[in-house]
Amino acid sequence: MSWSAAAYSRFEAERTQPVLDLIARLPPRPFARVADLGCGPGNSTEALRARFPDAHITGIDSAPDMLRAARARLPGLTVTEADLTVWASQSSEPGFDLLFANASLQWVPNHARLLPRLLSRLSPGGILAIQVPNHYREPPHRVMRAIAGQAPWAEALRGAATTLIHHTPRWYFTTLSKAGARVTLWQTTYFHILPDAHAIVAFFQATALRPCLDRLSPTAQQEFLARYHEAIARAFPPLADGTVMMPFPRLFLLAERPA
Repeated sequence: MSWSAAAYSRFEAERTQPVLDLIARLPPRPFARVADLGCGPGNSTEALRARFPDAHITGIDSAPDMLRAARARLPGLTVTEADLTVWASQSSEPGFDLLFANASLQWVPNHARLLPRLLSRLSPGGILAIQVPNHYREPPHRVMRAIAGQAPWAEALRGAATTLIHHTPRWYFTTLSKAGARVTLWQTTYFHILPDAHAIVAFFQATALRPCLDRLSPTAQQEFLARYHEAIARAFPPLADGTVMMPFPRLFLLAERPA
């Protein structure tokens, strides 16, 4: 399964609110050069353009379908197809005033090396703004790990359910501070009201479930998703109106490179 801009955008309101909240915490000053790291279908880039209309903004993503959607959404947008690990290690481009990474770095390995490299791409006084999911103890992930460890999927999915990278707030603060940044961090838990348990499955099918589904045949994918849906329906009983409430904690960080 490749990244699908349409599947990701099905829950655009829920995925974009953290973008707006992270942008709202940026200092009220101009940012001339901005890179949206993991721009996806352009929802985060669009919000950045609205906040910084005079900035030169580059959208960066490794998924062609996401970049096609971003170009269609924002004609004239400068986009780069790149793996963020490789991009962060390059040194040919001038310093950026803002590197914005909304729900993307959890897909990139070795944060101990990645974060200092990203800081080095900033101009003096530049900011690395990060939002990463912090929901790995919530039922959608617990259920995924449990089912991935069961027959008949255990052998094929060994390690797949723990692909996403995550660290504690203390780890992020310590790592970025040691790299010389001034760090602010906070966490917000969003309570998404979704139509039913099927919607929760679809929400994660577009993102966190992908490493598992990528290893399975189409038939095995459907069997896995059916088992996943059964467990999710038990974990999220419906509200009085039939909808379900899904808590989703997210960790936010602002790391400023000293001027």
